[in-house]
Amino acid sequence: MSSGQFLKDIQGKIANQERLSREDGLALMCHPDLLSIGKLARQVKIQKTGKQVFFNLNFHINLTNVCASRCKFCAFGRDQADEGSYTMTLEEVLKEAEYGVATGATELHIVSALHPALPFDYYVEIIQGCRDKFPSVHLKAFTAVEIDYFSRISGLSLSQVLTRLKEAGLGSLPGGGAEVFSSRVRSQLCPNKATGERWLEVMRTAHGLGLKSNSTMLYGQIETVEERIDHLLTLRQLQDETGGFQSFIPLPFHPENTQIPHLKRTTAYEDLKVMAVSRLLLDNFDHIKAYWIMLGIPVAQLSLAFGADDLDGTVVQEKITHAAGARTAEGITQKELLPLIREAGYIPVERDTLYNTLKVYA
Repeated sequence: MSSGQFLKDIQGKIANQERLSREDGLALMCHPDLLSIGKLARQVKIQKTGKQVFFNLNFHINLTNVCASRCKFCAFGRDQADEGSYTMTLEEVLKEAEYGVATGATELHIVSALHPALPFDYYVEIIQGCRDKFPSVHLKAFTAVEIDYFSRISGLSLSQVLTRLKEAGLGSLPGGGAEVFSSRVRSQLCPNKATGERWLEVMRTAHGLGLKSNSTMLYGQIETVEERIDHLLTLRQLQDETGGFQSFIPLPFHPENTQIPHLKRTTAYEDLKVMAVSRLLLDNFDHIKAYWIMLGIPVAQLSLAFGADDLDGTVVQEKITHAAGARTAEGITQKELLPLIREAGYIPVERDTLYNTLKVYA
């Protein structure tokens, strides 16, 4: 089949709302015609959310960088005795959160490392303290990998861990820690953290308790194209089952200061291809997010023409990707975000964490 005919067949499937297959995904990821694939992804985005592009006012808090996992692709984690290691107290967290809320944040995005000495009660106390002081602010906290770790250190089931956090004020989960689900990749790069199957089990449990979450894929490491596609299809399958994922966020790997610095950063071409193919394969996801912190502002803006409909948010201070050499600012203002969306031909929409519209900037 010619490449032109293949894309026509894909266009026909999309028009008929026919689900794309694994073979379609592999062929799309390897197809050289990025602009045509982007056009198809853009059509699907318009069908899903029209001309709207979403963002929120959020503030990141990273509780500690002391980590028992020490994944090879991570530049953020430290051993407890290392220079630069830190662990925040509740008072320090509340002071940081107060600054974030003062900047207008409607969401506190709280993630951490897998600290070998902190008890589960520490994390419950953080959520409870933030809820008590900022009752109107949404608390999006703890990746599935962290939830698995809390279960291990506390002896509680996943359901018990999530229920305690929810009762303390947890509103939803971020999507980090998914990396690539391939056991081959994880055994080489992150053998000390939750498996792909366990990540999925955490999310299945969270969704069953009424907690929404995001989902991610960290690409550009040692994974194959097949492993990328299988990752996307696994997320699609769980979404069919639970409907609990709000968005998918493809994250390009940043090699600087990691244990695999010889790997090259992905190109803009590859980033846009992953964005577009994700939009086409993940037919049961309303939102595909271009995380500007990791993509860079120019590619994130271009991503709006390749299927993305969300630019994440203001962030204000981000530490994890910047430890790996990210050149973007640690935060961006609402005033800066609005023209990025408008220049791309879209309507900026400020949302809350659960995608309720707060303001349309027509």
